[in-house]
Amino acid sequence: MIALLLALGSSLAYGCADFLGGLGARKAHVLRTVMVAAPASLAVESLLWPVLGVTFSGAALGWGAASGVASAVAFVLLYRTLAIGPMNVLSPVTALVSAALPVGVGLLQGDRLGSAGLVGLPLALVAVVLVSAGHGAGAARPSRTALLLAFGAGAAIALQLICLHQAPADSGVAPLIMGRAVSSAVTLATAASLRRRLGEERPAYGMSAAAGVLDSVANLLFLLAARGGDLTVVAVITALYPAGTVLLARGVLAERIHRGQLVGLGTAVAAVSLLALA
Repeated sequence: MIALLLALGSSLAYGCADFLGGLGARKAHVLRTVMVAAPASLAVESLLWPVLGVTFSGAALGWGAASGVASAVAFVLLYRTLAIGPMNVLSPVTALVSAALPVGVGLLQGDRLGSAGLVGLPLALVAVVLVSAGHGAGAARPSRTALLLAFGAGAAIALQLICLHQAPADSGVAPLIMGRAVSSAVTLATAASLRRRLGEERPAYGMSAAAGVLDSVANLLFLLAARGGDLTVVAVITALYPAGTVLLARGVLAERIHRGQLVGLGTAVAAVSLLALA
């Protein structure tokens, strides 16, 4: 039950972080947003050092660094995806992709899905088709580019979570600190190499920093949940994070969803719930 609650908390934090990051990327180049978000996330995780402790073993550093590279890619792709929009369609697509890979890894490592899981996996694929096939007047239909970015973001998020899960259970927050240090370095180096293309626009500092802080909290809660539960269950419960993004997008941005896409979103929730029950 504790792992379940931690995964739900991670889901909520990820949803809010994605919404703020997507809005920030609308106000400035996505790299400028990530340049603020990633160091803010690193600062929060560094503050947790004396509280939760660290063990900088080779495995912790290696898996943490790998998660950092995946995190940097996920930051850029996800915030760019949500900046293009519509958030309330692309966020669930990203979530379903980010859930599928950890489920596969969990099964290979010995996790077993019951009948609910066997129904949930194909149902998730149906949900992806429904939420990406909006039509009709006023439909919030994503572009092909946005969908490709959403799939890429989901894969990067999945790799980040898998790497964090592989880190030793007794390493404390060492994988998180290493991961954020690497993702910050990658982001800043990339931004420096592309500084002429970024222009002079200023990022939304407060919004971007808040996104980074929330993302850091979400990573911590996921790590603790994965250490106390099965990866297959924790990953798909964490993948419920679009619920927060969708609610914020509808309430703040008044984004509209076609009726068929509403069915798709409902199917996505049902698919993730079935996987969680498995």
